[in-house]
Amino acid sequence: MLLHLKHKTTLKVDGITIFKLNPDMLKKPITLLSGALLLLLVMASATPPLKTNKLYVSDYENVLGTSMEIKIAANTEPNASKAEDAALAEVDRLNMILSGYNPSSEFSRWMKADKKPVVVSAALYEVLSLFEQWRIKSNGALDASAETITKVWRNAAKQNRLPSSDEIANAVKMVQQQHYILNAQNHTAQRLDDAPLILNSFAKSYIMNKAANVAMTTAGVNGLVINIGGDILVRGQHTEQVQVSNPKADAENDAPVARVQVSNKTIATSGNYRRGELINGKWYSHIVDPRTGIPAGEVISSTVIADKATDAGALATALSVLSPGEGKLLVAKVPGAEYMLITADGKQFESAGWKKALLPEEKPVLTTTTAVAGDKTWDPNYELAINLELATMEGMRVHRPFVAVWVVDADKKPVRQIALWYNKPRWLNELPAWYEAYYDSYSAGSASISSTTSATRSPGKYTLKWDGRDDKGNLVKQGTYTINIESAREHAGYHLLSQDFNPKKPQHIDLTGNAEVASASFDYRKKTDGNN
Repeated sequence: MLLHLKHKTTLKVDGITIFKLNPDMLKKPITLLSGALLLLLVMASATPPLKTNKLYVSDYENVLGTSMEIKIAANTEPNASKAEDAALAEVDRLNMILSGYNPSSEFSRWMKADKKPVVVSAALYEVLSLFEQWRIKSNGALDASAETITKVWRNAAKQNRLPSSDEIANAVKMVQQQHYILNAQNHTAQRLDDAPLILNSFAKSYIMNKAANVAMTTAGVNGLVINIGGDILVRGQHTEQVQVSNPKADAENDAPVARVQVSNKTIATSGNYRRGELINGKWYSHIVDPRTGIPAGEVISSTVIADKATDAGALATALSVLSPGEGKLLVAKVPGAEYMLITADGKQFESAGWKKALLPEEKPVLTTTTAVAGDKTWDPNYELAINLELATMEGMRVHRPFVAVWVVDADKKPVRQIALWYNKPRWLNELPAWYEAYYDSYSAGSASISSTTSATRSPGKYTLKWDGRDDKGNLVKQGTYTINIESAREHAGYHLLSQDFNPKKPQHIDLTGNAEVASASFDYRKKTDGNN
C-alpha cells in the first residue's frame, strides 16, 4: 500500500503548523509506516473528546413546603453547580410570585388588593389562566377556590366534628361562582369576590418546568431530574427509573406498586395518604371535590405521566377527585398522557399506554436463616418502623444532611443497611461509623439512581422500616440489636444516635434528637397493609 502527497506540504490546525514536509519528499512514495505516522499526527491534533457526563445530585428540605432533589447530568461539577444555582434561583423567583403562604408574594398581594383590574406578572397570569382552562376541562373537579371547602373541613376537624350540611352547601355555592376575570389585552386580573384561592394543584409543576428550562441553558449540561415532593420532571439526554409509592404503605423503603421509565416527561402523583384531617378516628383527605364539598375517597392514589409538567400535575389532582370512569375520559383529552389509579378497595386502573413505561418487576430472593438449636428468628409478621424528622428552619431552604441508618448485632457487626442519603460521595467519610461498617460494600456495588413519585410529604419527615432481615435477605435471630442513625453536614455538624432494641413484643421507643435529627422514634409493630 502506497500513499502519495502531491499538493500540500504543511499541516496546520487552528493556525498552528504541526507537520511540514520537505518538498523533496513529494518526489518519493511514502511507505505504509510513514503514512500511518502522518495519520496519527492528524488524529492527535484533533479536538479532544468531550468529558463524560456524570450525574450530580443535591437534596434540599423546605422547598415549596416539601423536599426537593435535583440531579444534573453535566460534563463538570462546576457546570452542574451553575445549573443547580440557576434552577434554585428560578424556584425562589416564582415562589415569590405564586405562593399562597407567603404574605409578600405577588399572588398574596393580589388577593388582598381592591377588586379592580390589576396588571400582573406573566407567571401569575399564566397560572390563573391555566386554572380556568382546567376548571372547564375537568368539569369543575379542579378549581383554585377549592380552598373554600378545605377551610370548612379544617376548622371542623379542630373541633373533632364533621362539617354541617349547611356549611358544606354554602362552601360549594361559593366555589361555583366566578372568582376573577382575566384580560389578555391589558394583562390584568380582577378579583370578583372574597373566596380563598390556592394555586397548589399545579403551581409546583409549573415552577419545576420553568426551573428546568433555565438550568438546561447552562453550558455542559445535557440532562436533569427535578423532584419536588414526589412530582418528578425529567429533561434532556437522561432517562430516570421512577418508583411509584404504595399508598397503603408509609415508609421510604417500602416496595413500590410499580416501576416506570421516564424520559423528557413529567410524572406526578396525588393521593390522600399523607395529608388530611382525622375526625372521630376517621381519616379525611385534604383533596376535596369542589362539586360536592366532600373529601375525595374513592381514588387513594393517582399517578400521571405527561409531556407537559402542568398537565401531569393538574391531571394527578383531578383524577383523585373524579371516578375512574370520569378520569379516563379526562386523560383522553390530553395527547400522550398515561395514568395509573389505585382505589380504596385495592383495584388498579391503567391507561392503555401505561404498560409501555413499566419496567420488569423486581422480585428479591429471600431466604430464611437456619436457626441454631434453641434460637428463634425474627417474627416475619412484625416490622420496626423508624421515624425521623430532620431539622428544618421555617421559611428557609436547607441542604438535607448526609444520613445513614443501619443495624448492628450484639457483637457490633453490620447486619442491615436501611438507608443512605448523601449528595457527593467524596464526603461519605464524614459519616465515620457508617464508613467503617459499610463503605467497602458500598464502593463494590452500584448506587441506586432511581426516584420515587408519591403524594406530597411535609418537609423533613421520613419513615423507614426494618423487616428483620439482614443484607442477604435472611431473617435474623432474636436478640439485641443496635439501630444507628448517623448524620452530618458537609464540613459541619456531626451526630450519631444509637439505640439498643430487642424484638420481643410490640413497643415504642423515643430517642432524644439533636441539631440535625430533630426527633426520632421506633415502633415495633405488626406489619402494615402495604407489606402484607
